[in-house]
Amino acid sequence: MIRLEYISWAPPGKGRATILDGVSFEIPSASYAVLMGRTGSGKTTLLEILCGLRAPSSGTVWIDAREVTSFPPGERGIGYVPQDGALFPTLTVREQIGFGLRMRGVPAAEIEPRVLEAAKGVGVSALLDRLPPGLSGGERQRVALARALVVKPSVLLLDEPLASVDEETQDDLMDLLQRTQREHRITVLHVTHSRREAEGLGEMQLHLGGGRVLAKTTAA
Repeated sequence: MIRLEYISWAPPGKGRATILDGVSFEIPSASYAVLMGRTGSGKTTLLEILCGLRAPSSGTVWIDAREVTSFPPGERGIGYVPQDGALFPTLTVREQIGFGLRMRGVPAAEIEPRVLEAAKGVGVSALLDRLPPGLSGGERQRVALARALVVKPSVLLLDEPLASVDEETQDDLMDLLQRTQREHRITVLHVTHSRREAEGLGEMQLHLGGGRVLAKTTAA
């Protein structure tokens, strides 16, 4: 479950315009929600507040009945796939996927089997010793997804995960995201500009504009 209560945020500095202005909504557990809005409307800022990379000016963040507003990112139970995957250029796919586990102090003996399981789940087992410059756009997104899932989050945040790939690859990744969400029973919030993605994936559609959630629709 994701719940935001009256989240506001404005850039530092006197007189700067407010980007988010009292945003409130709730996404039920194990639901797939899509967030849409124009460029600059605050979609990425909202995801960064949710995962703890940015503090809100006011308001509270709840994940699975815990208020996590002041929690560091690693303690929120969230997996995050930023725009374009944001892979580390000098780490192999194996090292990318295991990164979050190492940062959380997971024993080395546990990391490899979990990396192998996550890689198999998203179809990148054959790429484990490759570096990001040798990967296609779709492969990079699969690796970023495995890196987010390997820590076994209850919530997954996706920031335009299909924007940099062709339409055929988008179809494959949409199938993967839908299957992954159902198999793991994860609560997903997926940011996109694409109405096609929203209609194909979203059980719930949220529309952000003017600093607020303007509309919320639920698939029939």
